[in-house]
Amino acid sequence: MFQTVVQALSLGFLKTLELFALTLIGAIPLGLVISFGSMSRVGPLRYFTKAVIWVVRGTPLMLQLLIIYYFPGLGLKNNIWGSGESGRFVASVAAFIFNYACYFSEIYRSGIEGVPVGQREAGEVLGMTKSQIFFKITLLQMVKRIVPPMSNEIITLVKDTSLSRIIALQEIIWAGQAFAKTNGLVWPLFFTGIYYLIFSGVLTLLLGKLEKSLAYFRA
Repeated sequence: MFQTVVQALSLGFLKTLELFALTLIGAIPLGLVISFGSMSRVGPLRYFTKAVIWVVRGTPLMLQLLIIYYFPGLGLKNNIWGSGESGRFVASVAAFIFNYACYFSEIYRSGIEGVPVGQREAGEVLGMTKSQIFFKITLLQMVKRIVPPMSNEIITLVKDTSLSRIIALQEIIWAGQAFAKTNGLVWPLFFTGIYYLIFSGVLTLLLGKLEKSLAYFRA
């Protein structure tokens, strides 16, 4: 039984890792794009983007998962996600990317606005283009500023992936809970905590090293 439990939990954890990785791959660049919208000089675009961010940050991720998964099929009569486990996984990835992109966008925005205006003005005096100023002055300093809050969000993402079980995605918590329901075994649930603790610990160490490697930005 022990080997069966470990095998099932490992398969569930691989699904969790896949969801985690795809969320980061999609949310990190999308968050930067959304941050540009929230800082846009075009009023309607700025207000619309801020309204979307407000809604996403003000409602539970679990609710967003349910709406994104069920609304196309029940509300629009067009199940764009497909059926079965693959459909639930695609819907989960879409929900997580959009949710975390909105959170990341606020971190990007605060990082960009935290760079002194005088440095950007100095770049203009030197004849640099807007893109050169952004990539060579603003972006480099922004990265150092956003690493700590981004690290916190990434660690939170590890645990938030468990919410995908609400639409029956077979991640690690779903696997552990299945043994409790069918076999009356509680200890597999404790084992899921070990998986999360180890993964979170490894990420904490890696992100800590990244933060130290960016120490050269300090004045």
